[in-house]
Amino acid sequence: MAGDNLITGIDIGTTKVSTVIAECEPGRVPKIIGVGMSRSEGVKRGAVVNVEKTVEAVLRSVEEAERMAGTKAERAYVGIAGSHIQGIMSTAVIAVSRSEDEITSEDLGRVLEQARAIPLSSDRRILHVLPIEFAVDDQDGIRNPVGMSGVRLEAAVHIVTAAATSARNVEKCVQRAGLEVKELVLESYASSFSVLEEEEKELGVLLVDLGGGTTDFTVFLGGSIRYTGTIGLGGENVTSDLAIGLRTPLSEAEELKIRHGHSIASRVSAEREIEIPGIGGRADRVLSHQVLCSIIESRMEEILDLTSREARKTEILDLLGGGVVLTGGSALLPGAAEMAETILEMPVKIGAPIHIGGLVDEVSSSRFATAVGLVQYGWAREGRDLRRGNGRGNGIHRVRNMLRAFVDQF
Repeated sequence: MAGDNLITGIDIGTTKVSTVIAECEPGRVPKIIGVGMSRSEGVKRGAVVNVEKTVEAVLRSVEEAERMAGTKAERAYVGIAGSHIQGIMSTAVIAVSRSEDEITSEDLGRVLEQARAIPLSSDRRILHVLPIEFAVDDQDGIRNPVGMSGVRLEAAVHIVTAAATSARNVEKCVQRAGLEVKELVLESYASSFSVLEEEEKELGVLLVDLGGGTTDFTVFLGGSIRYTGTIGLGGENVTSDLAIGLRTPLSEAEELKIRHGHSIASRVSAEREIEIPGIGGRADRVLSHQVLCSIIESRMEEILDLTSREARKTEILDLLGGGVVLTGGSALLPGAAEMAETILEMPVKIGAPIHIGGLVDEVSSSRFATAVGLVQYGWAREGRDLRRGNGRGNGIHRVRNMLRAFVDQF
């Protein structure tokens, strides 16, 4: 199998490390050929706190995916998240350089480069420069200005930055596991490649990634990212609340959450009793199923309420015709979508990877949204010709791929 056709995505989360290896061929969607998952113990709230444990988790996950794929992964697109992630809006204006006033790709590159030239402290690092729209002279709302006539070109972009030390620690862990880091990618942005349709991004959608240590969200409108944010709470906090409230080990609390959890306590029977394992040799106890779920409900309500408050800072949520898409492991909790609809006051669906082939059943859960999205992000970066091969490179796809190519030059 040709190594040049392989793209690997690694999602280093607080509770798990997921690896997906895909084979990309002209005219086809990415074919998933290897999937690996391992328990993550060296990450807290999206940030590496123990390098050695994280390296071990990455190795286990990658080796499992390699065994399944029957090939070796050499380089990977790697997800990054955490409260250190920040989004910044920036604009830039340049004069068109050609004498006949026709905007060229060089002009586009110059205006994007100028837009990213924002003052940053030495401890920050730019992850993405994402074009929102362009304006030529007095005409705005332009997606692709190349070939248009004008004397003044303006760009509005969304810049995503990360703490430089956090980014280096993630890269170090992957490199020590024996892989080259092709690029660090914001996890919620990566997830958008696997769970969102282009129509949803055009109409406007709020993508909420309910992860283990953090809840990351991204607001799309008009096909572009308008806002990114992170809440420092996730599924791990739900598990911790259960462990404390029920006085049971964390491992047992996680199992109780998975087997019996529900985000809305009133949806379960108050008569049903659940056996709660004791801690430190203490005897097991029985507890009402509704009491267990009330603990989950309180924390899930807090997470979604904080997400709603932060997302509403954009002042454009009422314009999102595509509603809300939930991804991540905690999105699988029964009642999560229903609760999100109530709190966010928009229609909600659970997002799972789409437009893939191969081992589809292995990655059909929303918990693989980021890992699969990293592969599809890499496909968009490296395989622009592959998209053209299956007819998806026309129109808006071709414009976006070209803009990504220009951003790569900086």
